[in-house]
Parts: sequence; structure tokens; C-alpha cells
Amino acid sequence: MSHIAVIGIAIALAMDAFTVSLAVGMFVRPLTGRHLFRLGWHFGLFQFLMPLVGWLAGVSAQQYIAAYDHWVAAILLGIVGGRMIHAAVRGGEEQLAGDPTRGLTLVVLSVATSIDALAIGITLAALGVGIWYPAVVIGFVAGGLTVAGLLIGARLGRAFRRGMLAVGGLILWGVAAKVLIQHWA
Repeated sequence: MSHIAVIGIAIALAMDAFTVSLAVGMFVRPLTGRHLFRLGWHFGLFQFLMPLVGWLAGVSAQQYIAAYDHWVAAILLGIVGGRMIHAAVRGGEEQLAGDPTRGLTLVVLSVATSIDALAIGITLAALGVGIWYPAVVIGFVAGGLTVAGLLIGARLGRAFRRGMLAVGGLILWGVAAKVLIQHWA
């Protein structure tokens, strides 16, 4: 597999992480280096690990994983997006419990944004492609685009304070819908 193909795959896989980090960056105030590190590290790590897991699972497990991976990702993103919209309707970010770059929310977002990488790992195994180089590139690209998304989201959040929490939740719902639509297409 060529370097350009691996980078293209990495960018495509990182778009969900970028979009989610954009939404998170809209309402985390103040956005600190810790937020950037935690979300960038975890999204990059999960994007690195999921192709490895998929590759190890190989072709034999593909039929089982493909049957429900899209549902898991959509439900997880939908729940977090719903919490954000609920918080916006109930009075803004003060009502949002916790920091989305910590705890269970961080794990949920990390898993939800990296499910596609699991399928890529299975595909690479089926094609007989080695996994280490693609997994490392996928992880680094996801981590970098996550940090970029957080920074852009923070600027948007400062510029358009009212409603950004609801917009972030709607973005997550959009990503969840995209996951389901791509599965059925």
C-alpha cells in the first residue's frame, strides 16, 4: 500500500475525530493544554489501536463486527450529543456535567470515533497489508486533527457563545447519522 493511500485513509478516518473535537472545543472553557493533550492523545491512541485490533481479528470476525459496529458508534455519539443539547436547553454549559476530555465521556468519544478504524484493520488484514505503518500514521493524523478541531472549535465558541453547546450536540448527532447512512449505502 502506498504512502499516499495510507495518508488518505488516515485523513478519512480522522474526520469523525476532527468533527467531534470541533464540537468539544466549542464549549470547553477555558481550553487548556491539558484538554488538547487528553483529547488528542486519546483519539490518536484509539485510532492507532483499533486498526490493530481489527487486523488481529482478521477476516473471520468481519461478519460479526460489521453487523453492529455502526450501531455502537451511532448510539454512543447520539448519547453524548443528546447530553450537550439537553444542557443547552436547560441553561447552557453550566448544566453539562463534567469535562468531555475526562472520564467515561472521553472513553465513549474515543471508541465512537474510532470504530471505522477497526473495520480498516480488518480490511488491511484481508488484503495482506502489514498493520504497523498504517496504524501509526492513522494515530498521528487523528491526534493532530483532533487538536486542530479543538482549537478551531474554541475560536468558534468564543465568537458565537450562545447556542454553541446545542450546535455541538447537533454535530455529534450528524456524525451519528452519517455513520448509519454510510452503513446502509
